[in-house]
Amino acid sequence: MAHFFAEYGLFLLKTVTSVVAILTCVIVILSAATRSKRQESKGTLQIESMNEAYDELKQMLDEQILDKDVFKKLKKQQKNLEKEKLKQKKLAVQKQVDSLDHAQEIKKRLFVLDFNGDMKASRNAALAKEITAVLSVATDRDEILVRLESPGGMVHAYGLAASQLERIVKKGISLTVAVDKIAASGGYMMACIAHRIIAAPFAIIGSIGVVAQVPNIHKLLKKHDVDVDILTAGEYKRTLTMLGENTEKGRQKFLQELEETHILFKAFVAQRRSQVDVSQVATGEHWYATQAKALHLVDEIMTSDEYLMDQMPTVDVYSVRYEPHKTLKDRLVTGVNQAVERLLGITFY
Repeated sequence: MAHFFAEYGLFLLKTVTSVVAILTCVIVILSAATRSKRQESKGTLQIESMNEAYDELKQMLDEQILDKDVFKKLKKQQKNLEKEKLKQKKLAVQKQVDSLDHAQEIKKRLFVLDFNGDMKASRNAALAKEITAVLSVATDRDEILVRLESPGGMVHAYGLAASQLERIVKKGISLTVAVDKIAASGGYMMACIAHRIIAAPFAIIGSIGVVAQVPNIHKLLKKHDVDVDILTAGEYKRTLTMLGENTEKGRQKFLQELEETHILFKAFVAQRRSQVDVSQVATGEHWYATQAKALHLVDEIMTSDEYLMDQMPTVDVYSVRYEPHKTLKDRLVTGVNQAVERLLGITFY
């Protein structure tokens, strides 16, 4: 009997220890999640002079390929030039302060934003903050370049992203969109806001269409005698479902809604790219940029790097990026999504 109580006591102790350990882990996770949520609005705005980064790369290469004496002389000349530039910049700033004439004294600036879009256009909030920050200092002499990469996604999410870019246009600031890889569907919806679209030769452009797919396992459930009740109020509260039996009437209503969305998409493009024959391109197809240029979907064949290098000698170029503090939930969801995409090899056009 004593042995039984000893064994029972040991088992009870192990159980209590395990429960305490689990509760401790849960408390730590919840605490971290709560802290992350409080810090979510305290993201950081990262600003980098791309001119300086370009100069550093050039200097590194010069150091390797030039004669040592020649490199020393060149470096000395560059230092003197930088001092003179700094002096001139200080004078210009002082004149600006004295005269309060920003447009006359400030050198043209190019602000570079990056938008790498997923299905939900998850960088919407960050893009909004970046644009708000830039618009607070930009003048009509400046320019904003958005390096856009997106296979498209949810209509409402990309509609919002396009509206963020529209804020730039409404402020009278020149907007250029550069597509190095892909701007399809919702991605092109964003791109067509710009005054000018440039694209790398083999970038994927277009797909002015709407697509939806809904898997349905009703027959499988029925085969195993599983009933699914879907209760709605309103004739078209549900048209197509994953679990219930889909009807032809519901299917036709779903197709009608897709067509209405397509009509809105075509009108959106036609309004902002008047040079495009929408009836020709709104077929849901996509094109490589060299083909898209002939259709007036893009304005120039050029990579974003080439465009930036052309600007460097005469323009102050700044990269602007807002990085929010991700919550524990965000990090977990991002990790799971990336794992699923890698596993399934999902590509959306």
